[in-house]
Amino acid sequence: MAERKIFSNPEERQRYLGELIVEYHQGIENATPAEFKNNPVFDLANDGSISLTLTRERVELWNLEGWLANYKKEAEHSTGGIRGPQNILYPWDPRFPLNQIGVALATLGKSLVLKEKLPGRDIHKIVSGEVRYNTKRYIDIISRIHAANGIYTHQVPNNETTAVWLVSFVIFMLDYDGGEYVTSSHAMSSKIATKDLDTQGSQFLPEMSLAFIAKIEEIIKKAKESPDGYTITLAPKKNPHTIQDFDGYDLYMNYLRDGVATDENLQLIKDATQNGMRLMYETVGGCMYRTMVPLLKKFGILEPFEWNNKEEDPYFHGIGKTRQTNPATGKEQYFDLSCDACLSEVVDTMYYEHILRDKPIGYVVLITDPDGDRLVLGQVEPASNASLISDLGLYYIPINEEKIVSIYHPTFSFLMIMDFHMKRLKQTGHWDDHARFIMTTTPSSRAWDEWARANGMAVLTTPVGIKEIANLMKKAEKKLFANPAEPVVMDDVWKQNITLGIDPRIAFAGEESGGMVIGPENIIQSKAGRKALAMREKSAGEASIIATALAAHLYQEKKSMAEYLQQIFQENNIKYRYYNRADITYYNESEPDPVKLLAEKTAGEQKRDAIDLYCLGLALSLKDKRITIDDARTILAEAMPELDFASLENIVFTGDATYFAFHNMFVQIRKSGTDAKLRGYSNGDNNEKIKRYLDVMVHYSGAITPLYNKKIPATFRSTIYDTTKKLYDHYLYVGL
Repeated sequence: MAERKIFSNPEERQRYLGELIVEYHQGIENATPAEFKNNPVFDLANDGSISLTLTRERVELWNLEGWLANYKKEAEHSTGGIRGPQNILYPWDPRFPLNQIGVALATLGKSLVLKEKLPGRDIHKIVSGEVRYNTKRYIDIISRIHAANGIYTHQVPNNETTAVWLVSFVIFMLDYDGGEYVTSSHAMSSKIATKDLDTQGSQFLPEMSLAFIAKIEEIIKKAKESPDGYTITLAPKKNPHTIQDFDGYDLYMNYLRDGVATDENLQLIKDATQNGMRLMYETVGGCMYRTMVPLLKKFGILEPFEWNNKEEDPYFHGIGKTRQTNPATGKEQYFDLSCDACLSEVVDTMYYEHILRDKPIGYVVLITDPDGDRLVLGQVEPASNASLISDLGLYYIPINEEKIVSIYHPTFSFLMIMDFHMKRLKQTGHWDDHARFIMTTTPSSRAWDEWARANGMAVLTTPVGIKEIANLMKKAEKKLFANPAEPVVMDDVWKQNITLGIDPRIAFAGEESGGMVIGPENIIQSKAGRKALAMREKSAGEASIIATALAAHLYQEKKSMAEYLQQIFQENNIKYRYYNRADITYYNESEPDPVKLLAEKTAGEQKRDAIDLYCLGLALSLKDKRITIDDARTILAEAMPELDFASLENIVFTGDATYFAFHNMFVQIRKSGTDAKLRGYSNGDNNEKIKRYLDVMVHYSGAITPLYNKKIPATFRSTIYDTTKKLYDHYLYVGL
């Protein structure tokens, strides 16, 4: 982790950031050969029809088969769209995972699959995006290829940015046939993705992505084998199939009015504003200023918000940008740490010690990501609260001798939000109108589960990702709508038989990485009559409204977030109070040379897989009764003798990770399926203990010790990934 850089004044910080962006761009220029700089794939300045014929020569020149192999690998594992780095200055550079010809092929594959699936009728999709480099170019390519294939695409006027959750919601409500959204969530600036949304506005399941990838394979095969090659056509920029009519605000307002934006909550915000409450909305240069201002105006609650980094900027105003040591080379160089405010090292680059120095005690900060689906909270608190903040396991930055700014990881801020939401519904007499349940993911804090059960709610748990939550939501809805008068009973990833009750509602659905949904009191219904419990995409729009109401409540009560969090722990007898997350990236994602980038990434993937396979081998062997839990304790003690495994109770495969359940503690190890990254999570009743166990376990090399080899032989280990895929697929599709 980079040491937090301290600046004496704003000008010094701006000079530093100026040096970094020059270094960033110069590295790209130096690493891009002239043959790629001067040969764009499409002349997008041409407003007329554009044709490109793929031939064997071009397939080989652009290494399209190698590109497709990487793209397919990403599609099999991706939890948030098929993403990867691009050449931000020359986006047609075919050496990068995301490039213009790749996006064109992917779009064509989707067009052809959709036309086969929906013959004989008009097809409508939404195409939009956020502030990423080259977003408008990708929207242009996608829309014009769809138009050339007779598919209608609905865009935001002038192709301005909008939030992914608004796109998702409108797809569901207007019964469109899906959409594409150009984004890369909270990832570093050079990354880009085409997030594919299905007919309900939910992210694609693997089988959906693999269907259009099979079509791309056919296109490349024909391009290589046919003497005429394969011609890709882009329709003229202005055509009858491209319609700039996207506007979902009234639909979304009605949705929120039946959920978090109640008259009581809006009045609470207005009252606190009248009494002087102000908040900072941190957009990190993303789409949320443009998206949220109209919504807040419509609700009449725009006044309390002060905006930081509201100007759209794909460099995110330098957030996450720094110099640090490359773990692969040992040399100091430019790094982009992402703009994920869940990570303290990213928050360290936000310069809040200066930005918030004149803000009053109690001042709340709402931090979103560029596409507006994640929220992190912060608060200016008295320096005397530092010991309480530390005791709660939270991160803070000193401002001066009198003030600090505390950062509330979603583990803690979402617990406050769900508790506040429950209490508001109880105050208005609506809590008992329905049975309530929450949905969470396996690495999320078990404090959420404890809180839910203490308040009479069932808990459904899924693997990581909002698409997993949406998938399980659909399974619950299938049972609910088939037999509305009967209790909904279903399994989750823990294979528990869980009763949700009669006509249940979601009290909270979300994950530790900052995404959440609450949903309305009444079943939502699309224009054509399709029903759902809640929208299919996480939304910092919804989260911002309820978080602002929470901030207003605390402002009126003169209570800090730390005090409220402590109160929740006490009221609900929470044991799993402490939470830690470790993110290990085995290479520098900011390396501008894609050849070096791939080499370092490949080496990192080997390190990642070694520890992942080690952990999965234990979980699967325990599941198959090849070993006992006593065997597992002994094997782990042999590998990590500095830890005591006597309190280990179980090791479970969670669909995408390995979960080590201890008494009053868990550690989870999860690899990225598409990048040289490893994530670890720990949660429990002793902060020092969960930190120590997570640090040792996530940094273990994965070396196979003698006892491990004896109990879990190589023949078994060689099939681990095949086994986990079968187990995951069974979980994913059963009950849909």
